[in-house]
Amino acid sequence: MKKTLLSAALGTAVLGFASAASAATLDDVKAKGFVQCGVNTGLAGFAQPDSAGNWKGFDVDYCKAVAAAIFGDATKVKYTPTTAQSRFTALQSGEIDLLARNSTWTINRDTALGFNFRYVNYYDGQGFMVPKSLNVKSALELSGAAVCVQAGTTTELNLADYFKANKLEYKPVVFEKLEEVNAAYQAGRCDVYTTDQSGLYSLRLSLSNPTDHVILPEIISKEPLAPAVRQGDDKWFDIVTWTGYALVQAEEFGITQANVDDIKKSSTNPDVRRFLGVEKDTKIGTDLGLTNDWAYNIIKGVGNYGEVFERNIGANTPLKIQRGLNALWTKGGLQYAPPVR
Repeated sequence: MKKTLLSAALGTAVLGFASAASAATLDDVKAKGFVQCGVNTGLAGFAQPDSAGNWKGFDVDYCKAVAAAIFGDATKVKYTPTTAQSRFTALQSGEIDLLARNSTWTINRDTALGFNFRYVNYYDGQGFMVPKSLNVKSALELSGAAVCVQAGTTTELNLADYFKANKLEYKPVVFEKLEEVNAAYQAGRCDVYTTDQSGLYSLRLSLSNPTDHVILPEIISKEPLAPAVRQGDDKWFDIVTWTGYALVQAEEFGITQANVDDIKKSSTNPDVRRFLGVEKDTKIGTDLGLTNDWAYNIIKGVGNYGEVFERNIGANTPLKIQRGLNALWTKGGLQYAPPVR
């Protein structure tokens, strides 16, 4: 009991420190001249360094968008690779300013861990991948299977719930690092790999023979993947949140990285002009603590949401992920930005 109470006290102290330390995150970021962004250690399409050490991916572009909003320069980012186990400690301690690492927004993380989520940049769900040779067509046929899963994730909890609810037996094969899970599945130490379905598409590419593996149709959970910040700094939370909404709104307006300059000069639409910071007396940017051309800088730096999606993980990339729930609300999806006015 004493140990439990001490652990709780230490946890409270850490959260209190993190909240106090984050009270002027924007000032700290401006002072050092870059955003310190927590990303995955390496997940194709989402966050991965290339052969020259340059980080690329869907989540990486979100980090760049935040930098563009603040500095007018999307390159002013430094990346901290984090595992599923280390990511939240890195955010709590102040090691990173922002976590953009395919992390699910849950009530526990929103409350007990002291984080703030709001904008969901990818709507996902947990799935299963198996070798074609098993001739399995449904997750309901997996009773008795050995299942590879990463420790410290909602994936591990969802797996237990799904098998229990369907009265299926399984053997969990658990590893802390993503690379270890990949290696175990590749080596045949487990029959099944489970994680977010987007992750399965990415991880399948790393296998020696990707076409020898199939992703089963079942989606067993809701996984709203969202950037996270520490509680206690509403201004920073607003900047990170509205960066995401700006990407979505730009796509809805039809504003792209290629045409943003022309639209900024020629548009007579007051909503567009306000969004791009050229409408007379607009204060949207300064109310955020930024310049009024913050949204223009985001689009100029990385493009709109659709461009970011298609460039990194879309139908014409090796991942070949369809927009699905991540289409705009006007096209049957869930991506929806509140009014920018």
